[in-house]
Amino acid sequence: MSAAGDLETPILLLAMPQVVDPFFHKSVILLLHHQDEGSQGFIVNRPTGVKIGEILEDLEIPWLGDEGSLAFFGGPVQPQLGTLLFRDEDPDGADTRFEVCPGVALTQHVGDLESLAEQPPSSFRLLLGYAGWDTGQLVNEILRNDWITAPVRTDLLFSEDPDEVWRLGMESVGIDPAQLSWAPTDSAGSAN
Repeated sequence: MSAAGDLETPILLLAMPQVVDPFFHKSVILLLHHQDEGSQGFIVNRPTGVKIGEILEDLEIPWLGDEGSLAFFGGPVQPQLGTLLFRDEDPDGADTRFEVCPGVALTQHVGDLESLAEQPPSSFRLLLGYAGWDTGQLVNEILRNDWITAPVRTDLLFSEDPDEVWRLGMESVGIDPAQLSWAPTDSAGSAN
């Protein structure tokens, strides 16, 4: 891979075993932006333990979804920034939504958050923060085999068992995680 144009988004990044940074170990990232000046995406398999209702209560937005629904850690950059990734059941909806792939959208617009909190979609993730890479950083990490790429699959984005997403992602590209070496290397990957 020699240029940013070689990596087309959206795509999933699956952390290889040598990525020991606690933010990214066994993480699955939905990469949405990749250009020469940098890259950006969201970790989709890290529940935080913080309930969505508690977060929205602070914003004075009533949550009418499952009381046990948890927010997810989207990455270490701007952890106070919330992004809603959801199965878009109204593809002709607000123009404040960004289509990730057919049937999946994301938004950071508070108006969208309010309407989705009233009628939560069938599948969603409230992601806090994001993962980011500086110029050339992600390409270098991929070249040293810190990340494997995989096609975006909605069953991985919205899995009811986030602990299994990494394994299922690896298997989706023909890799048996049990066959991978778990010895950390000196070049452990990390995003910003």
